[in-house]
Amino acid sequence: MTDTAAILESSRQSRRWGAWYVTEHRIRGMRAYRGTLIATAIGTPVLYLFAFGVGLATLITDNVSPVPGVSYLEFVAPALLATAAVLIAMEEYTFGVLLGLKWNPIYVGMNAAPLSPRQIANGVMGFIGIRMFIVVSVYFLVMLVFGATTSGWAVLSIVAGMLGGFAFAAVAAYATTVEEERGQFAILHRTVILPLTLFSGTLFPLTQLPIALQWIGWISPLWHASELGRQFVYGPSEPLWLSIVHVLYLLALGALGWELFVRNLAKRLNK
Repeated sequence: MTDTAAILESSRQSRRWGAWYVTEHRIRGMRAYRGTLIATAIGTPVLYLFAFGVGLATLITDNVSPVPGVSYLEFVAPALLATAAVLIAMEEYTFGVLLGLKWNPIYVGMNAAPLSPRQIANGVMGFIGIRMFIVVSVYFLVMLVFGATTSGWAVLSIVAGMLGGFAFAAVAAYATTVEEERGQFAILHRTVILPLTLFSGTLFPLTQLPIALQWIGWISPLWHASELGRQFVYGPSEPLWLSIVHVLYLLALGALGWELFVRNLAKRLNK
C-alpha cells in the first residue's frame, strides 16, 4: 500500500470510527489514576449506604420509609445511586471537558487530525457513559450486599441513574465556553448540584417540602432519576404515565445538552 493510499485509508477509518477513538483514548487515560477510581467506586456506595441506609435509618422508627412496606434503606438507595451517576457526570462535564480544551488540549490536536468536533463530542459522551455505568454498577452490587433490593427489575435502576447523569449534558456545553477556570465549577457544584440533593426528594419525599419549593424537584433531573429508580427497586409507587414522563424528560434534557455541547465545541475548536 502506497503512502497516499495509507493516508486515505486512515482518513476513512477516522471518519467511520472517530468517536470511538476518542472514547478509547479517554479510557486508556483512566489507567493513570485507576487506583483512585477503584477506591472511590467501591468506597463511596459502602459509606453512603451505611451512613444513610443503616445509620440514619436507626433514627427512624422501625426503619420505615414514606412508602408502605418499604424500608428506608430501599427508599434511599436508588436516589443515592442516581446521585453518584450525576456527580461522576458533572466531574467529566466540567473539569474533564476543560482538561481536553485547555490544560491538556488533546481535543485541539484531535480536531487538527481527521476528527470532527461532533466525533470528539460523541466520543467524550461515550466515555462518560461508560464511566457512569461502571460506577453505578458497583453501586448496585453494594445495594444487593446491603439488602437494599430484592426485585428482579432493580437492575434497571442502573439505567435510571445514568439517565440522570446524561440529563446534565448541558453543563458540558457550558464548560466549552470557559476560557479561564476561576472557581466557576466549584460554584456550580456548591450552588446547584449540592442543593439539588436536598430539594430533589433523595433523602425524603418531595411532598415533605413546602409547596413553594416543590417545583425545584419537579424540574430537577435528580428527582426524576431517583423516582424512576425507585419504581424498579421496590415496585410501582406511582402511575405508569409519570414514569414515562421521567424517561422522556431526562432523555430530552440530555439530547438537548448533547447537541449544545457539539455546537459549542465546534465553535471553540474552529475559531
